[in-house]
Amino acid sequence: MAILSRSRFAALFTTLGVAVTMGSAQAQELKLAHFVPPAHVVTSAVVEPFKRAVEADSNGELTVRVYPGGELGAGPMEQYVRALQGVADITWGLAGYTSSQFRRSMIVELPGAIPEGMTGYDMIWNAFDTSLRGEFPGTKPLALWVSEPNVFIMKDREVRSPEDLRGLKIRVSGAVAGEFVRTMGGTPVQMAAGEMYNALQTGLIDGIITGASAITDFKLDEVANSYTIGAPLGNILFYLVMNQRKYDSLSAEHRAIIDRHSGRVLSQSGEETWNALADRTLEMVRADNRNTVIDLSAAEVVVFQSVADDFLTSQTADAAARAVLNDMRN
Repeated sequence: MAILSRSRFAALFTTLGVAVTMGSAQAQELKLAHFVPPAHVVTSAVVEPFKRAVEADSNGELTVRVYPGGELGAGPMEQYVRALQGVADITWGLAGYTSSQFRRSMIVELPGAIPEGMTGYDMIWNAFDTSLRGEFPGTKPLALWVSEPNVFIMKDREVRSPEDLRGLKIRVSGAVAGEFVRTMGGTPVQMAAGEMYNALQTGLIDGIITGASAITDFKLDEVANSYTIGAPLGNILFYLVMNQRKYDSLSAEHRAIIDRHSGRVLSQSGEETWNALADRTLEMVRADNRNTVIDLSAAEVVVFQSVADDFLTSQTADAAARAVLNDMRN
């Protein structure tokens, strides 16, 4: 039997060591965490498209393991921090839950901010490099998009004008909708989406401003019975962000794969899927004769629009805010 010389043995050992190291570097698993059940629209909108794409493009060398329902931490308000601290590599959340961090980005949520013919995700990405990047420290945004237009979801209350909000407690997701509710004379109550059902059922709140897709995702049709559609109430901004250090630690090939399947393309998937679910949900709501569905007339919309226009003007009164809105509108 041939005996390797010491020099040849050392060279072979080094070669094997390099091969093992390269193999372990190629196999990467990314932890993606969110706080809602797997059946929530976020799964079909962004989580599964991103997971499928990067795993297929990397031939399985780059995988995404999903932790739904708060498995890596139940508090929805802490989603961004979990990505920042590396508890998860990627997290999904609502900008409004930590509104003070996303003051500029949430301009896209303002009633009337998104012009006819534009999309929320395009507006966000239009302004990202020039105005918004600083609001996402320590992370790489993979997707930024908005919900379908907000609607009123009420229990035993009918809303046909801003006056109908006076004295009512209305759940909102963030500061933008909260200020708008105050403008109309209501009392905003900010809470996580998972708390809406019980709050509406028990009378802690009188109604909710959010997208129609939430009716399905959080079973609000079981406790709500009145819906007002057509008022300009703005939208909700979502993010999917990745820990920047984790992204930087990946190989150039894997970073390129993530880049190909994120950004505007993934944001478009999120926004379009949210809107499609909202359309289906409103059809379901209309088909249930236990519900009162109020489609505002043109005259009724004008009254809301006047309040919304004044609100948009006041919220973008300073030069910096106007500059952000202009960047968004490109």
